[in-house]
Amino acid sequence: MAQGSGDQRAVGIADPEESSPNMIVYRKIEDIITKMQDDKTGGVPIRTVKSFLSKIPSVVTGTDIVQWLMKNLSIEDPGEAIHLGSLIAAQGYIFPISDHVLSMKDDGTFYRFQAPYFWPSNCWEPENTDYAIYLCKRTMQNKARLELADYEAENLARLQRAFARKWEFIFLQAEAQVKIDRKKDKTERKILDSQERAFWDVHRPVPGCVNTTEMDIRKCRRLKNPQKVKKSVYGVTEESQSQSPVHIPSQPVRKTTKEDIRKQITFLNAQIDRHCLKMSKVAESLIAYTEQYVEYDPLIMPAEPSNPWISDDIALWDTEMSKEPSQQRVKRWGFSFDEMLKDPMGRDQFLRFLESEFSSENLRFWLAVQDLKKQPLQDVAKRVEEIWQEFLAPGAPSAINLDSHSYEITSQNVKDGGRYTFEDAQEHIYKLMKSDSYARFLRSNAYQDLLLAKKKVSLL
Repeated sequence: MAQGSGDQRAVGIADPEESSPNMIVYRKIEDIITKMQDDKTGGVPIRTVKSFLSKIPSVVTGTDIVQWLMKNLSIEDPGEAIHLGSLIAAQGYIFPISDHVLSMKDDGTFYRFQAPYFWPSNCWEPENTDYAIYLCKRTMQNKARLELADYEAENLARLQRAFARKWEFIFLQAEAQVKIDRKKDKTERKILDSQERAFWDVHRPVPGCVNTTEMDIRKCRRLKNPQKVKKSVYGVTEESQSQSPVHIPSQPVRKTTKEDIRKQITFLNAQIDRHCLKMSKVAESLIAYTEQYVEYDPLIMPAEPSNPWISDDIALWDTEMSKEPSQQRVKRWGFSFDEMLKDPMGRDQFLRFLESEFSSENLRFWLAVQDLKKQPLQDVAKRVEEIWQEFLAPGAPSAINLDSHSYEITSQNVKDGGRYTFEDAQEHIYKLMKSDSYARFLRSNAYQDLLLAKKKVSLL
């Protein structure tokens, strides 16, 4: 880095953004990356590698990077050099071209340097609209090379539901970006695509990978400066309401004292000593705890028997349980429609009841759609077509009773099939089974057999 900028930071007259802990780290990493790419001072050799029927442009190997770090940074232990390279890669300055895991390996794995435009020092805080534009672009480009992974397809579906009102605008933005990219040289476009993908591997990482932006100090500092304008990767910013400067009382600027620095050091040391867990692990523990004790939570599960003053259940007034009506026994000792669908024994009993009394097409369709959501991405399109031909196509062998509105929506969704193609149809069939078929099932002998079987299992 320049000597002058370092002197300015030392005397405390530089830009406040430059004095943040993250920015200090970014500048040091960028200094290493700049020297690493400088051929005049013995940088890492960047070359184009010939592969089968194609060429891989502008790549370096992990071994070359590790050796350069050991030679130029006076590192004797190769493990320390690999660790430093992994820290640099985790920030997105170097990325592998073969996978999404931002780490360094001391082998022949090919890596590529990130473009300065995507460096973290540019204070990127991308919004979900930016991520939606990126995923839309991926679906419009070469599918063989840029096919969405399972977690990306789920994120795209979730964003499409969240931004339903402005999705057309997001789609047009992505379409315009694709048209601009297609005018570029093929080799340049291939490099830019990989650099953009690596940028989102940092800010929207693969599930299970380390998220270096999760505890970002810049987000905490932004709360102290609400007037700061957020940056956007594609020029799309979220609409935000901010107070007028007229209504913000001016506060005198106080110089930082030694006591303030001591308090800050004490606070940071306490934060370092805290025991931290990943958010995913905390969520799993919370879900497991709630599922374990949900039956004992009076706010979620009603008391048994219920209060006769606020319900129609008279079981509390009846002293002889043998005289209790069969419908009330079902209400007291039974389980809900959702619980029955989740329980394999209950689901099989319900399916046999439908096959004997009515038709089982509705339940089989519902189960097929549930199974579709768990299929690998490459099998989704084929499975969508099979479900359509079996249950919804004209002259289908197992046609289901679907209203015109849901059928029209599903017909449009099938043209570009995905995991949630039959969402509206499944919801309609669910309500139909719950209101009609399940009510008849509760009055049948099959339901009583199911209750007896469940009691025997619980006793065992």
